[in-house]
Amino acid sequence: MTSYAFPPGGLPGQNQNPEGTAIFTEAYAVLPAITQRDIVTSFLPDWLSAKVWILARPLSGFAETFAQYAVELAPGGGSAAPEPDRAAQAALFVAFGTLRLSIGGAREDLEAGHFAYIPAGVHWEIWNTSDRPAGFHWIRKQHERIDTLNPVEAFILHETDVPKAAMPGAEGIWETQRFFDPFDMRFDFHINIVNFAPGGRIPFAETHVMEHGLYVLQGTARYLLNKDWVEVGPGDFMWLRAFCPQACIATGDQPFRYLLYKDVNRHPKLSL
Repeated sequence: MTSYAFPPGGLPGQNQNPEGTAIFTEAYAVLPAITQRDIVTSFLPDWLSAKVWILARPLSGFAETFAQYAVELAPGGGSAAPEPDRAAQAALFVAFGTLRLSIGGAREDLEAGHFAYIPAGVHWEIWNTSDRPAGFHWIRKQHERIDTLNPVEAFILHETDVPKAAMPGAEGIWETQRFFDPFDMRFDFHINIVNFAPGGRIPFAETHVMEHGLYVLQGTARYLLNKDWVEVGPGDFMWLRAFCPQACIATGDQPFRYLLYKDVNRHPKLSL
C-alpha cells in the first residue's frame, strides 16, 4: 500500500540536539519534517479541531504566487467555510485517513491518494467523519481568469488513476503524474507527483520562471538548490522562488516522490 509523508507533529524530547537542517535563503527554503511540530501549527477562523502547518505563503521578494498548508483534522474536525478569499482556488491531496468533501453541495468521501481541485468562488466544506485523525495538503492560489475561456470546473480523482508520463529518454526512471491537463489554458497552476526510481535524476540544473513548492511524499534524494546540494527525505518541504537552479539525484532503495506546485500559463505581471 502506498503511503504519503505528513508532518510528524508532537515535540522532540529534551535529549535532542536543537541544531537542525532547516535552510532559508533568498533563493529557496527547506523545512525538514523534524521542524513540522505541534508548536509551529496555526489555528484558523471557522475551522474546528484542526492543526495547520503553513509551509509557504507569499513573501515580497521571494515566492509570491501561492500558499501551501498541511492540515490535520481530529475526528469531527473540519470547516463549513474553509476559504476566506473568494478569488482563491484550492488543490487538496489526502495523505492519510478519510475525509468527506462537499463541493457545491455534492459530497464525496476521500481517502489517501485522492486529489481534488476546487475553483475560485465555489463553496466547499471538508470534515473528518471517521473516528481517527486525517491529514491533507492544501494549496491556495488566486485565480488569474481569462475571460475568453470557459470557467474551470471542480474535479476529484485518485493518483492511481493518473498515468505516469515518462520524461524523454527516462522511461521507468523519471516520470510525472499530472493532475491537470498541461494544455488546458484555463488553469494557471499545476500540481504533479514527480517520481524517480533509485538513481534517477534531473540531469541538468533547471532554471526557470515558475515558483515551486515541493513536499517529499516518499524516498530520499540529494537536491540541488541554487548552488547547494541538500539531503531531503519523507516530509521535507522545499520552497523555490523563480529562477532558482534545481536538480536532484534519487538515493536509497525506494522511489523518490514529491508533490509539486508550479505557476504556469500566464504572462508575468509588468506592474505591482
